[in-house]
Amino acid sequence: QVQLVESGGGSVQAGGSLRLSCAASGYTGSNYCMAWFRQAPGKEREGVAGVCSYSGRTYYADSTKGRFTISRDDAKDTLYLQINSLKPEDTAMYYCAGNSWGPCPVPWTAEIAYKYWGQGTQVTVSS
Repeated sequence: QVQLVESGGGSVQAGGSLRLSCAASGYTGSNYCMAWFRQAPGKEREGVAGVCSYSGRTYYADSTKGRFTISRDDAKDTLYLQINSLKPEDTAMYYCAGNSWGPCPVPWTAEIAYKYWGQGTQVTVSS
């Protein structure tokens, strides 16, 4: 059974940076997709970045390109999301998600394709 545990959230001022981590356990092999989603109060959950473990291909939402960077440390079985130049509109609960096997779905933001979800880590950005 795959388990995902996020950490690294917090309260920061606009313009600051955070690095979120997602510790993954239970995956076998190296062909799966992992992604970060976020959900702000009163809004639908949205995908912000994804990565295919096999190809290394990364995916970003238009709203996060240039400020968000997704990466993986295979030795630590950890997924990261580096967020720079934080804005108040980045305030949300951030979730790590992973599919069971195979490349990222099309579109990569299709939540139904992600079988495993973490509990989330809160990011709050003040102006």
